[in-house]
Amino acid sequence: MADTVAAGAAPSDGVKQPRSVRVVLLALMIAMMLAMLDNMIIGTAMPTIVGELGGLEHLSWVVTAYTLATAASTPVWGKVGDMYGRKGAFITSIVIFLIGSALSGMAQDMGQLIAFRAVQGLGAGGLMVGVMAIIGDLIPPRERGKYQGMMAAVMALAMIGGPLVGGTITDNWGWRWAFYTNLPLGVIALAAIGAVLHLPRKQSQAGIDYLGVALLTVGITAIVLVTTWGGTEYAWTSTRIMELTALGVASLVGFVFWQTRAAEPVVPLHIFRSRNFTLMSVIGFIVGFVMFGATLFLPLYQQSVQGASATNSGLLLLPMLGAMLVTSMVAGRVTTNTGRYKVFPVAGSALLIVGLYLLSTMDTGTSRLASGVFMAVVGLGMGCLMQITMLVAQNSVELKDMGVASSTTTLFRTLGSSFGVAVMGALFNHRVQDVMAERAGAPGSKVTEQSAQLDAASLAKLPEAAREAYQHAVSSGTHGAFLLGAVVAVLSLAAAVFVREVPLKGAGPQREDAPVAAPETV
Repeated sequence: MADTVAAGAAPSDGVKQPRSVRVVLLALMIAMMLAMLDNMIIGTAMPTIVGELGGLEHLSWVVTAYTLATAASTPVWGKVGDMYGRKGAFITSIVIFLIGSALSGMAQDMGQLIAFRAVQGLGAGGLMVGVMAIIGDLIPPRERGKYQGMMAAVMALAMIGGPLVGGTITDNWGWRWAFYTNLPLGVIALAAIGAVLHLPRKQSQAGIDYLGVALLTVGITAIVLVTTWGGTEYAWTSTRIMELTALGVASLVGFVFWQTRAAEPVVPLHIFRSRNFTLMSVIGFIVGFVMFGATLFLPLYQQSVQGASATNSGLLLLPMLGAMLVTSMVAGRVTTNTGRYKVFPVAGSALLIVGLYLLSTMDTGTSRLASGVFMAVVGLGMGCLMQITMLVAQNSVELKDMGVASSTTTLFRTLGSSFGVAVMGALFNHRVQDVMAERAGAPGSKVTEQSAQLDAASLAKLPEAAREAYQHAVSSGTHGAFLLGAVVAVLSLAAAVFVREVPLKGAGPQREDAPVAAPETV
């Protein structure tokens, strides 16, 4: 009989995996790659897209529509998987993502592209959640650490390879293939999941909490728009930003109130009774805040100040991503072999603080070797935190809440990244404008009045004095951004100290009569 995978079918430590488990894991990693790779490929292709479709004034919405749809749909996918079955929800999300990819590739104007990117984002919201929740169903927490390296490798490959792949595809095949390349990968993932993954079907008696979905969607959308538009499209104190902030806060307060009364809440609040789950949500938010801020400003610093090529911008992050990959693999193995994990959030947060502080010391004279070492320290910290946060969060809830636990943790990380880019970006832009005004006077301010981030071509056209002033301004901007990141990372360390080391459920080198730990509460 054909070898298939069912929930809880993961082998014990030291036993060779069934072939079907490896096939399912490969398919899950492909889906994870699709979710992570897309924005990085598209970012490289955007100048070409604008050149053909026009609509430069709507350029930011190509990314914003995708981000909004992904963030808003993430909790819903997690809950649907818990209520009606993980496999069906995951396959549906892949299909929606592929439909959005195909339509985006066929877009004839910027309006169509923005709409189709939103469809793509709706599917993407279920990809990461589906991967994490299915792994949570198949593999006990004690064994899950072994697969952290695989997930970290996919993340590193996406960040390093995304810009390179995007540039190569756009230059040789055209920008539409940046979307079409998702199709064969998605079909492979669908075929593998459909053939060998067999999870129990579920049928919830309660319907979907539509009011909860609506309130959460409005709240998340408003908050993401505030962090996206604040300081760029609109001033932070403008009426539009104030209105969105009020709408977001009111919607989220209403959402929390309704969740205490809904028959089948989208995010059951009882999961936050677990101290570890709440702490992991906080740490996940901070990891998102720091990580996406770092990946935004590090290439900018190296291109503007150290003269690195923008073409290989993904490779500039190699010290950080390589350190993250190695540490994640080590942390996973140690967790599997010992069942102990508290040391990693504590050590990871401490390394983040040190690494971000070191990055804040960079100036116009910092060598690439020194900046590479600083990045590696940050990577070591993130490697200790990235997958451990999800592992501990999933270990803190019952199996029936695996989907919402995965989606809520993912949502906090997503919101953290939005806040990180917005707050660190605002601080960076403010410092660049101030230093340019100090060093180059009114002409310097005029150089960066549209954007504090100049591309290589614009930088090369500046007079030498203005270019030198801009390099000092970027150094000052990154100093402020990374110093803020170090301060925020202190909160992660404070949260990590209070984590309880609850035994991980599932197989491992422990006594057969050892009791299975129940989800802990505060």
